[in-house]
Amino acid sequence: MNTTLLSRIWNYGCLSALLIVFMIGYRPPLSLGKVDQSTTVTIEPSSLGKLGTIDFPTSGSAAAQPHFLRGVAALHSFWYEEAVEAFRRSTAIDPNFAMGYWGEAMAHHHPVWKEENLEAARTALQHISDTASVTGREGQYLQAVQTLFGEENKLVRDQAYAAQMESLAGEYPEDLEATCFYALSLLGLATHFNMEPDRQEKYRMQAGALTLGVYGVNPHHPCAAHYTIHAFDDPIHAILALPQARRYAQIAPEAHHAQHMPAHIFVQLGMWEEAVASNKAGWESSRSWVKDKQLPLSLQDYHSLYWLQYAYLQQGRYNAAAALILEKQQDMAQSLSSDQSQIHGSDRQVTRNYDQMVAAFIIETERWGQARQAWQVKDIRFGDESPGKAAYVQEFAQSMGTIRNQATVQHPIHPSAVPPATEPPTKLGESITSQIWNLQLAALKQFMNGSLNQVTELLEQATALEESLPPPSGPPDLIKPTHELYGEILLFIDRPKEARQQFERALFRHHNRARSLLGLARASLQLGHIQATRQAYANFLNIWKQADPGLPELQEAKAFLQQTTRQ
Repeated sequence: MNTTLLSRIWNYGCLSALLIVFMIGYRPPLSLGKVDQSTTVTIEPSSLGKLGTIDFPTSGSAAAQPHFLRGVAALHSFWYEEAVEAFRRSTAIDPNFAMGYWGEAMAHHHPVWKEENLEAARTALQHISDTASVTGREGQYLQAVQTLFGEENKLVRDQAYAAQMESLAGEYPEDLEATCFYALSLLGLATHFNMEPDRQEKYRMQAGALTLGVYGVNPHHPCAAHYTIHAFDDPIHAILALPQARRYAQIAPEAHHAQHMPAHIFVQLGMWEEAVASNKAGWESSRSWVKDKQLPLSLQDYHSLYWLQYAYLQQGRYNAAAALILEKQQDMAQSLSSDQSQIHGSDRQVTRNYDQMVAAFIIETERWGQARQAWQVKDIRFGDESPGKAAYVQEFAQSMGTIRNQATVQHPIHPSAVPPATEPPTKLGESITSQIWNLQLAALKQFMNGSLNQVTELLEQATALEESLPPPSGPPDLIKPTHELYGEILLFIDRPKEARQQFERALFRHHNRARSLLGLARASLQLGHIQATRQAYANFLNIWKQADPGLPELQEAKAFLQQTTRQ
């Protein structure tokens, strides 16, 4: 007898998932559903390649079904190029295979990445013959995908599609694919509500509860691991997806995204060695795939490359991080104009993530003079992709370089001598990230002017804005987290107690972030809390155990621990 999703979660023994279900007030469908009469074809797992194990019976021909299943498995690992190829093979074998065209259309829908190619998806669906024989269950899949690529605006389409997938999953609870695609639709809905964190979290938690249920039934299912990681990709809930993060690369070793994806959880938990291994595997796997299939360089996974660089920076492995920028520049130098292209309608340029890599390197290493370099490759310069980010980094570096070089520490000015605070200039429609950058830069200027009351007011505004953003995922979009900057400024003006609070808050949002740990140690030292200082420096050195030798921060931490050990 078929069991409901709630029963599956209970049988799996995942108490955390069950609590989430009750917290959000979500009730999985209780109907036992119908028995689908579609033809079941037994497929050996090897026929999917190394992409996991799924069961998705359809009315397609026996010869077409293995390619269809490989396409679905590739979809679940966001390997869209491979999915399109597999679905097209299935429909080449069986031109009346309606679900094969469904799959090809779905491969043009990338909800978590906020991408879609409507024209390509609709073209695929047009190949479905009016005389195609489909089951009732398949008919609901086709009706839902027609809604997804309909004529309404994207939010309306996504909401209607999610409702239809919820109905399908409820009517056929034995169909794990229906549950998976319903969960994915919820993750897609969450991307619409960056300014409504509670609503966004609700959708993500619902998706995670669903996919944990799938994991309990089939722990080899790529959706079960992948979507669970996305659902709990935030500092609070990441621990719930750690088992799936540890398994996903083994479930789908052929997919480079499956190699990278566990890093989302490892970064949230500050597990830098694991994050390095995961991103390195994702990057190298994507390079091998592109080379073996003679694909454009632009299809290499530069997302993993950037995350790998960030993990190296957290470990104090600055030389290794610099080498990755050089590797990126070499690709940019040898790329052809055809590499600067769109793949299936989505931007896949060789230059992507270059500005993020340069910005992170300058900010994390605090090599402020390097911000003035052009970082030029051919006719490409730092800032061509993200002008606002480059301008922020350059001005930030100039200010911080001046502040660090000041010979004396400035002290607070009496409030009566401070002019009224002025708001930094803002532009209509300016993003919250840009507003935070402007506040940070304005605070640094006021600090150099000695207007310290204004400094704290501006940074209070910036931290409030930062906390209004969705939970961070991966390297901070802001490049320099505001709580960390605030703590550093407070240390400059001899306010270590408040500085410690800011560093603690920074570490809550970015666990085991190296410069926040270093700031926490320095604040504890100024407060005279020796044991707390030792603990913070010890944590820092544990992260930096592979750091480049000779870095002053490394020597600082080691010297303190050695000195206090002798005492």
